Amino acid sequence: MNSQQITRLSWKHDEVPAEINNLLTTLSAEYPISDGGRGLKLKFKKIEAEENVSRVIRSRGAVEIEYSTLSGAARGIGTALAKLDGEESTPFKSLGVMLDLSRGLVMKVEHVKKWLRRLALSGYNQVLLYCEDTYELEDEPFFGAFRGGYSLEELQEMDDYAASLGVELVGCIQTLAHLNHVLRYPAYEDIVDTPTVMMVGAPGTEALVEKMIAFWSKALRSRRIHVGMDEAHGLGRGKYQTVHGPNDPFELMTRQLDIVSRICEKHGLAPMIWSDMFFRLTNPKHEYYDTTSPFPAGLSDKINPQAQLVYWDYYNESADVYSKMIRRHRELGKEPIMGSGIWTWGRAWYDHNKTVATAVPCIEACRQEKLTELFFTMWGDDGAYCDYDSSFAGIVYCGDLAFGSDDEDRTAQRFEAICFADYEAHISAGELQQANIAPAGADPLQCRCQFLMWDDPLLGMYFDSCKRANPEFDLQMLDILDDTLCRIMPHLYNDNAGNIAYAVALIKFTMRKLELRGALEAAYDSGDMLALHELVTTTIPAAQAALREVARLFRKIWLTRAKAFGLETIQDRWALQDARLTELSTRLTEFINGEINAIDELEARLPWSAGQQNFYGFKGVALPFWSLW
Repeated sequence: MNSQQITRLSWKHDEVPAEINNLLTTLSAEYPISDGGRGLKLKFKKIEAEENVSRVIRSRGAVEIEYSTLSGAARGIGTALAKLDGEESTPFKSLGVMLDLSRGLVMKVEHVKKWLRRLALSGYNQVLLYCEDTYELEDEPFFGAFRGGYSLEELQEMDDYAASLGVELVGCIQTLAHLNHVLRYPAYEDIVDTPTVMMVGAPGTEALVEKMIAFWSKALRSRRIHVGMDEAHGLGRGKYQTVHGPNDPFELMTRQLDIVSRICEKHGLAPMIWSDMFFRLTNPKHEYYDTTSPFPAGLSDKINPQAQLVYWDYYNESADVYSKMIRRHRELGKEPIMGSGIWTWGRAWYDHNKTVATAVPCIEACRQEKLTELFFTMWGDDGAYCDYDSSFAGIVYCGDLAFGSDDEDRTAQRFEAICFADYEAHISAGELQQANIAPAGADPLQCRCQFLMWDDPLLGMYFDSCKRANPEFDLQMLDILDDTLCRIMPHLYNDNAGNIAYAVALIKFTMRKLELRGALEAAYDSGDMLALHELVTTTIPAAQAALREVARLFRKIWLTRAKAFGLETIQDRWALQDARLTELSTRLTEFINGEINAIDELEARLPWSAGQQNFYGFKGVALPFWSLW
């Protein structure tokens, strides 16, 4: 990072409004901004505007920031820190991110504050805290148990801090499905429909939802709450059907929404819900992104009028699809909120390519359709093994897009000033999972580097699947990873955003696994005992050493940023990889010494032909990735 990109700023306490004083004082904890100190003098002027405007005018010895909202002022400060200027505006009256705090990782309060500072400087004014059960409810000891759940006091502390930065904290919970971490306990057996879905109409269900909503009403000053209700698959088809007989899932969905909405109104909250179930339950294929099937007559009248619909979509890469889906929501009589995505899930590092491919057309469509509310989800599916802070590159990038800037040189400059790290290094490190080697016409999901990390080193089923798709895939992928390594190594010791050392360690481990598996198959198939001995004495120990460095750095990152709970899930995975490498070494030694005549796993490779290589059951992976959701 070039430290010359950051400007020192100062202000005088008695010359700016109280809210700006609070903002600057909060930011000064991390940034070179001081009250009455050295640096360019900050001046502020509030203006009236239809959009959120942030205008930065630089002059000799001073920087004037004209703003229409507090978040516009905060973005202007970020602009000034980056030695940038000019006028920016966004049509989005609420621009936010959703932090996933339910897939294992629950950020420490101080780390959430770091996120809030950086989000504010990037122009965001809303943060949704996605907490399925990771909060403490009175007389509900299983809520947050062994999960690092937030206390009421912790949430109130974060809320006060966010308010000083012009950021609205919003609870984002679940009031129907996605509650498997709680429903697994016998204490909740009376309200279970399926393992992840509560039973609609059960007295205990309504009582529990009341507790949830009352808690969040006390925890945060925002009068909005996201009550979830997405992906309630199997609704009414489990214990509900056993007890009450068959019922229409749509009727159950709307009944639960009516109950939740009534409780929200009682506690002075306005609910929003994910919209997918209203689409899935009303078209023949039960698809969400269906832009053609007509809605049943009177559907809009059955959806509680208090509930605002959130259209989540981080998969489509066509602005036309987003536009059609926005209009479909309006057909239901609802002005939707857009939930896009900054890609952090099922990955070890922020995926910039996937974010660009989906967020750019999404934002384009939102502008065309004059949508005014947008946030970016940041899921932690698969155990939250992503270096979550690596996504600050995506945060700044998407913030710039929302404010009308597509100049990545300016984005890089802003990122460096806000995050004290190198933008290009963070984007380059994403090759860790973006490396994708497949022959022409093959499934583009084939041979992705991110899955090789979890491939069982003895079974090698994913490696072999890729090898059948492209016999040269491992050599080509090694070239890509080696090039990535060269580009990010100069930033090895920077962990101000993503931890570059962790990315380096992951790349080195993946390269060791690729080299190991290729050499293993070649040596075993040819009966080369010397080469097999070399694997036992050198190659496998090198892979284990690389793995242990990954595990060490991952632990350090996790415990620095997050509560301890959830770490065990990924440590189990690293330990399993290590154990299987040891098993491979043991089996090879037995084979070399003549104690066994063959290694069954290496004899069992499937001779699939082209067209049959698409192997995504992942039963050969050391631990199935979906088991960690």
